[in-house]
Amino acid sequence: MVVDDPPDSPAGGSDVSPRRTIELLGQFTAAWEGLIARLTTSVDLYDGSYSQYSNCVYEEIRAETYGLDLGQTGWMTSEELSEFSKLLQLNSNSNLLEVGCGAGGCAIFLAQSSGSTVTGIDINENGIRNASALAESSGLAARIQFKQIDAGERLPFVDESFDAVFSNDAMCHIEHRLDVLKEWRRVLKPDGRIIFTDAMVITGIISNEEIATRSSIGRYLFLPPGENERLIASSGLHLLTAGDVTASVENISERWKDARAKRRDKLIQLEGEPNFLGLQRFLDCVHTVSQQRRLSRFSYLASRERLSEPINSTSGPHRK
Repeated sequence: MVVDDPPDSPAGGSDVSPRRTIELLGQFTAAWEGLIARLTTSVDLYDGSYSQYSNCVYEEIRAETYGLDLGQTGWMTSEELSEFSKLLQLNSNSNLLEVGCGAGGCAIFLAQSSGSTVTGIDINENGIRNASALAESSGLAARIQFKQIDAGERLPFVDESFDAVFSNDAMCHIEHRLDVLKEWRRVLKPDGRIIFTDAMVITGIISNEEIATRSSIGRYLFLPPGENERLIASSGLHLLTAGDVTASVENISERWKDARAKRRDKLIQLEGEPNFLGLQRFLDCVHTVSQQRRLSRFSYLASRERLSEPINSTSGPHRK
């Protein structure tokens, strides 16, 4: 590595005055401390979003961001969710497990649109509390239940309990992915299917500061292209299709950031200025790395048993 001489030192020399040395050390220390602060500052998204679910400010933001408000805090619209429902072949006889159900809006939507019975699990207490209230208020409590469960542990369900497993943008938080996929296979019925999305597939050069900003709202697991496919095969599941759905991240992150910027003063009152600015930096980073396709989101459809016939997918992003 070549280091330029300080401006006031002779060319090629090391004759720097003690005063200048102290100044340079001070500048270096300040820059380093600033970088460390940016890399280690955590930002709250999930607790605030779930606990403030019914606040009109957050409802307006979700409506501007997603169109149909399902209480999302990720990169999926209702149109994409409807397509996933078709790929999972959900109907009124289906028993669905949603892993990472959050505030419960997507589970409610799937139960209403397909007639399925749904079990939603999430590790976040505020999310489960809100989801359970939604199930009661929607009149669907008989067909929907929510449980606070760590999806990284053995699931408290008997073998072959579910016709389908669905997980949107949650797998990237869960440790021991191979064991998780094996658990999904265990609770699936023989003809069952899974779909999960992962927005942490590294598809270009990305800096440590970008990774830190992208991870500022929680713990994330990043992985290279092909690793999810390898783990799916190792778990005993059979990959049917995989699709690049990064465009949704690019578009949603921009709309989300703009919708929040319009309500800056109200959000600062609710979140505090440091958290507001942290989330704006987060969304700006998400937009940049997804727009440039340096960090990508993929969806994966797999079955418990190998299918003798290729699937008929109407989903544009999916590929064999």
